[in-house]
Amino acid sequence: MTPHGPVIAVDGPAAAGKGTLAKKLAQELGLPYLDTGLLYRAVARLALDAGQDPSGPAENFAEHLTQQDMARKDLRTPDVAQAASKVAAQPAVRQALVETQRRFAAERGAVLDGRDIGTAIFPNADVKLFITASPATRALRRYMQMQGNPAAPDAGEKLAEMEATLKARDAADSSRAAAPLQVAADAKVIETDHLSAEAVLALALAYTRERLGS
Repeated sequence: MTPHGPVIAVDGPAAAGKGTLAKKLAQELGLPYLDTGLLYRAVARLALDAGQDPSGPAENFAEHLTQQDMARKDLRTPDVAQAASKVAAQPAVRQALVETQRRFAAERGAVLDGRDIGTAIFPNADVKLFITASPATRALRRYMQMQGNPAAPDAGEKLAEMEATLKARDAADSSRAAAPLQVAADAKVIETDHLSAEAVLALALAYTRERLGS
């Protein structure tokens, strides 16, 4: 716990529901919320805008990231998602953004969601949650978020492509040398395949309050 409040780490793969949960947890507990994945997306967007291969050195973009960069409306496109995975694999980029995340939580405590919060950024977080679901479930959720129509003739093809993309992202995130995606030994794992967002929140809140003693 920081001197000013608890730190709650919410980790998991893409489209598992961790962002939705983390936002609601922050609201329920009156804590600041940070989507750390957005940091890497913003760095990736800057690299792409500069005409740079996102696999190339991107620490300069990370070191000079601004709130305006984070507020852009074009950070959730497929090309940025793929580029974000590449910049996130760079130790220098991660190190620059580690300090950003720790400063954010130091002010009043925080709920942070990402892929390495409970393992690398805050290994001593007061509460660690790992939110996961099958690739098929995550692909369907992502498809619906993008206003996809499950009854459309090409729905099966698009879902298969989305599932393959998510699996590739999982493999890249889990195998990278710098802070790979993994379940912290002391994390509470919640599988969301057959749970509503409300049910996931109820489970997470109960566990968090038990851990915090409130």
